[in-house]
Amino acid sequence: MNLLSFINENKTWLTAGSLMSLSSSFGQTFFISIFAGHIIASFNLTNGDWGLFYTIGTGASAVCMIYTGSLADKFKARDLVVTMLIMLSLASVFMSILSVAILLPFAIFCLRFSGQGMLSHLCVVSISRWFSKQRGKALAVSTLGFAFGEAFLPLLFVALLSSFSWRTLWILAAIVPLTLIPIFRILLRQERSPSNLSMSKSLAGVGNKNWTRKEVLRSKSFWLYTPVMLFPGMFVTAVFFQQYYLSISKGWTHIQFVSLFPVYTFTSVASMFVLGWASDKFGSKTLLAIYQVPLAISLLTFSVANNLIIAALAFFLMGVSQGGNATVFNAFWPEIYGTKNIGSIKALIASIGVFGSAVGPGISGLLIDYGFNFSYQMSMFGICTCVGCLLAAFASLTLQWEYGKQ
Repeated sequence: MNLLSFINENKTWLTAGSLMSLSSSFGQTFFISIFAGHIIASFNLTNGDWGLFYTIGTGASAVCMIYTGSLADKFKARDLVVTMLIMLSLASVFMSILSVAILLPFAIFCLRFSGQGMLSHLCVVSISRWFSKQRGKALAVSTLGFAFGEAFLPLLFVALLSSFSWRTLWILAAIVPLTLIPIFRILLRQERSPSNLSMSKSLAGVGNKNWTRKEVLRSKSFWLYTPVMLFPGMFVTAVFFQQYYLSISKGWTHIQFVSLFPVYTFTSVASMFVLGWASDKFGSKTLLAIYQVPLAISLLTFSVANNLIIAALAFFLMGVSQGGNATVFNAFWPEIYGTKNIGSIKALIASIGVFGSAVGPGISGLLIDYGFNFSYQMSMFGICTCVGCLLAAFASLTLQWEYGKQ
């Protein structure tokens, strides 16, 4: 089945997935960090203070995800999505009226938990459950919402900051999720239920079984995969979180820097479809250990970038890896562990990723306060990413030794 036929045949579910990923944008770091300079100035914070608040809020979100993520196994996506959209809207309003810095971690927690946490999680879990043989292709299409948000929302809101206050723009951000609620209720009126799917052998994981979360936690290979779960969220989030500081330290204006985001986005879109196809054809186990190599090169390139052309190259390489994060990474877990308990398992994996996105801003901000240039930090990030790829390769070999070639 070609791509257009696939999209047309499954347009209801793919549209729902795309809107889930798009609506998560208002809780993503690339959006929240648009206002970093204004928040720091309004509350008289240092980079370390802002990073610490962000770490506390996002870290609390990661802990909650361990427990609430499994709700995707018990309730229909429609009801959970509507609940999270309401929470995201209220969090945006709270951000706009916030008057004391001590409440910033709570505001960030609400934004990160509902947006980056649950809405992203619901998108991936729902698509993974709704699709089997063409899961990689479905994930590539449904995660276009992430790409659209990354490409256009920073440019739009940075431009609007010249005419409106940052607090007013958070009110605008609160309106968008509410407008999506009736659309979701229509799209998922007759939701594609897991009970309607054939529980065929293709839906089981390695060992020809559907793993439980306890079994996953007891597996040695799972812990070897931890760096590839942790590092992308940690390092990419740090880059987007420090976008204002990075652009100023490199001698660029903020608008010049965010104007490069579409390079990252369009590359990630192309990469999503290529790696989604490759994941379906060759299996995500084959690709998991190598798709983050471009991210490592990207971070090393960012560390030495002295003009916008080199920065654009770094964004290009980061986009290549991000395409794999949306497809290869998300297709890997149901391929390995099966789909029956994928909500609770993916909640655990998502919480590790969210924890990484919590630690990145806090550590990078603190190191900046102590005089460690962010460019130097990015070179270290690149080296760590390479180590994570090697550990993932070893983990896959461990799985093969334990269960044989699937």
